[in-house]
Amino acid sequence: MRFKIINGFVLIFMWFCTVSHASVEVQCPGDTNGDARWTGSEVRPPNTDCIHIAAGDGFITMADGHPQYIFGFKDVTGMPEDMVMMHSMLAAEFPGPTIKVKEGTQVYLTLTNVGMMMRPDLFDPHTIHWHGFANAAPVFDGEPMSSIAINMGSSLTYYYQAPEPGTYLYHCHVEATEHMQMGMLGNLYVTPLQDDTIVGGCLSRKYVFNDGDGSTCYDVDFPIQIHAFDSNFHDQHIAVQPLPFALMKDNYPMLNGRGYPDTINPAPLAAPEENGGIVSQKIGSKITAVRGQKVLLRISSLATVDFYTLSVLGIPMKVVGKDSRMLRSSTGQNLSFTTNSVTLGGGQSYDVILDTAGVPAGTYFLYATDLNNLSNNGEDFGGMMTEIELL
Repeated sequence: MRFKIINGFVLIFMWFCTVSHASVEVQCPGDTNGDARWTGSEVRPPNTDCIHIAAGDGFITMADGHPQYIFGFKDVTGMPEDMVMMHSMLAAEFPGPTIKVKEGTQVYLTLTNVGMMMRPDLFDPHTIHWHGFANAAPVFDGEPMSSIAINMGSSLTYYYQAPEPGTYLYHCHVEATEHMQMGMLGNLYVTPLQDDTIVGGCLSRKYVFNDGDGSTCYDVDFPIQIHAFDSNFHDQHIAVQPLPFALMKDNYPMLNGRGYPDTINPAPLAAPEENGGIVSQKIGSKITAVRGQKVLLRISSLATVDFYTLSVLGIPMKVVGKDSRMLRSSTGQNLSFTTNSVTLGGGQSYDVILDTAGVPAGTYFLYATDLNNLSNNGEDFGGMMTEIELL
C-alpha cells in the first residue's frame, strides 16, 4: 500500500496487482501483448474489434464552474496491461467513450474495475450493459443478478456479435440508479451492412438501417445523449454521507455531459484541478453541416429522474428509428414521421434526420422545451441546449 494526501484526506491506494485473485487481463483474438490492438506481426481476425475500458471515479466541471464528483468509464484501448491501473485512477470520463461498431462484427470488450480513489471505503463492482442489445448470451448482459459483475482490480471480457443496426446506449447496471446518476454511461451505435453501397441514389453511402430503398440515407451524424445530474447527490457522495435517493432532483441538464455554452465547444474541456490534470469531458455536441446535407442525430437518454423533450426550430425532424429499431411495419410499410420535437425517458433512443435542403445558412438550436432545463443550476441561459451551424 501507499499513502497520499488529497484535499486533506488520507487515501489508501491498493496495488491490486499484488493480490493473487486480482489482475488486468485483456482477451483479444490475435493480440499477444494485451493492449487490445494489432501491431507488428499480430494478425487481426476478419470482422473483429477489441475495446478495453476502465471503470473508476473522477471529476468534471459543470458549465457554471461547479466541480462535480463522478463515477465513469475511460477508454484504455492500446494501453499495456501493466499500465492500466495507475493510468486509469481518477480518470473517469463523462460521458464514457463513444462505442461504434458495424453490424456483424465480433466485439471483445474488456472492462477493468480500477476502484474508487476518492471513496476508498467503497468496493463496488461494475458492469457494462448494452441497453436494448441482443446479447450473445445472458452472462454478457451486465445485469448483475443474471450475469457477472467485475470486482475492484479485476477484468472481464464481454463478447458481442452486433446483430442489428441502430442507436443503442450503455451503462453500468450495478446499483443502476446510483451508478448512472454518478455518470457511468455512454453513446453506442451499430452501423448497417448496407453502408458503402448505393441504394436509392444515396451518394453518401451512409444509412441508419438496412432499409433497402435509401430512405434512411444521411450525410453526417452526431450522437446526442441526454443526461442530468443532481449536484446535491454528487456532493453528498464525495462527503461520504447518506445518499438522498428519495429526494433526487436533477439541477444540471446536459447534452453529452455538458451544459450550454460548453456544449458548443468542439474541444475537450480543461481538466478539473481535482483530477490532477486529467481531461474528463471530451465530447461536445455542436452540430455542423453544409446546407443541403441530411444530418442524422442519434438521440438517446440515460437520465435517471425525468423525461426530456428536445426540439429544433426551423429544420424539420424526420424520425426514422426508435429504440434501435427502424420504423417499419411487419408488412414493410414506412412508419417514419416528421415532427419538431421528440420526448425521451431514460433508456430510450431516436434516430432523427434533419434535411437541410432549402434551409438558409445560419445558426439553429437543439434545445429542451421545458424552460427550467435551460439553466446550469441557478445560472440561466444554459443547460440542455446546443447549436446547429449550417454553412
